[in-house]
Amino acid sequence: MCVWLKVPGKETTGKNNEYTYDIVARHIEEERGRGTKLVLPIATIIETGNHIAHANGNKEHSIEELSSMIISSAKGENPWIAIDMQHSLWDVDNLSALMEEWKKTVISEKQSIGDAAIVQIAKQFAPTCEVEIFTGDGGLKNYEYKIQGQAKKELRRNRNKSK
Repeated sequence: MCVWLKVPGKETTGKNNEYTYDIVARHIEEERGRGTKLVLPIATIIETGNHIAHANGNKEHSIEELSSMIISSAKGENPWIAIDMQHSLWDVDNLSALMEEWKKTVISEKQSIGDAAIVQIAKQFAPTCEVEIFTGDGGLKNYEYKIQGQAKKELRRNRNKSK
């Protein structure tokens, strides 16, 4: 998100800084052209806002763009899935599950709560959608493959039960 918003000091990301604004913007536009819906996780909003607040240089563009994205997402305007689709993550049962999952990964994988929340949101959509966690963070990206694989197993298991 920081690369897409051109946050000063965060113009590239990835293991070898392979994600530039041009690459990120092109990928997002290609997905939008396919009719892909985008999810703006609350954790991403908070982390991106923190990066913008601490950035050096001209950050007005980033501030305006993030603000606009948040409002568009809140309204569920194309290409965004409405932010309130994430509300179930924050109920007591799901928040408890999120904390249990995070406790398993925080020491072994140094996973942040924000990343754990993003993974939970991806899991929420995986049974019915193809999910891409578009990030330069390799650790977080690895969860995308685990989620997709688990969703496919669940779908197969459910299909077999219905027969």
